[in-house]
Amino acid sequence: MEVIKNRKILQDFIERQKEMGKRIGFAPTMGALHKGHLSLYEEARKENDLVISSIFVNPTQFNNPEDLEKYPRDINRDILILENSGLVDAVYIPEVSDIYPEKTESRHYDFDGLEDEMEGKSRPGHFDGVGTVVEELFRQVQPDNAYFGEKDFQQLAIIKKMVEKKKLPVNIKGVPIYRAENGLALSSRNQRLQDNRKEASTVIYQTLKKVNDWFRTVTIPEIKERVTDIFDQQQGMKLEYFLIADEKTLKETDFFYKDRSFRAFIVVIVDGVRLIDNMHLD
Repeated sequence: MEVIKNRKILQDFIERQKEMGKRIGFAPTMGALHKGHLSLYEEARKENDLVISSIFVNPTQFNNPEDLEKYPRDINRDILILENSGLVDAVYIPEVSDIYPEKTESRHYDFDGLEDEMEGKSRPGHFDGVGTVVEELFRQVQPDNAYFGEKDFQQLAIIKKMVEKKKLPVNIKGVPIYRAENGLALSSRNQRLQDNRKEASTVIYQTLKKVNDWFRTVTIPEIKERVTDIFDQQQGMKLEYFLIADEKTLKETDFFYKDRSFRAFIVVIVDGVRLIDNMHLD
């Protein structure tokens, strides 16, 4: 596996691969890798000649400097995980100057309102940061296909919208949420939880499964009350938000329409760690 640490070396590497006609699959990360990330590369391996990873903790998508400071970093461990997986041909580990050659600031994007829902309400500018780094990485890596997990469903929708509006020549593929055996959605943030709190946090997944059962017969306002009641009874947990939204527009709904697809979204603070999850409603 090639470890590429600056933009010029990456450019030379990509040019050689393109000359050989190789189809490139790519999944960018912020490191702290786990099996959820590897599931992206498993999908990429099936459809591409070459699979590329990147590791870059993007400063412009953090609203809180403390979150940026606390974000787990262990680059040697991450490289070893990628190498041992046998799924990745090259990993790009840029410096900030490779992504932001002038100023470390994000561009402004219009995502047709997707950025104003859910996470966007409490994290102004966050998705501008996401759009900036992903667009820049796409322009440098030049992938044919790019893979993103559905755990960050809003981010996935926004990246699809950016690619559509910018007319970038890359196919965006969503990959189902990778869960631990107990149902907890794998996340880099989970590393900050004690094992017993990880186990307790499975109530998030269990609640989403209940919502999937309830939505056939129970009104959405009643479902929201039931979810609130569940988390009122959990020690050390705070429900930040729960909502059901249209999968296409991400707008919250209080009523199910037969011709549209819906998804339940939830954010729970567990011992100061913010966990997000979602589930498509059948």
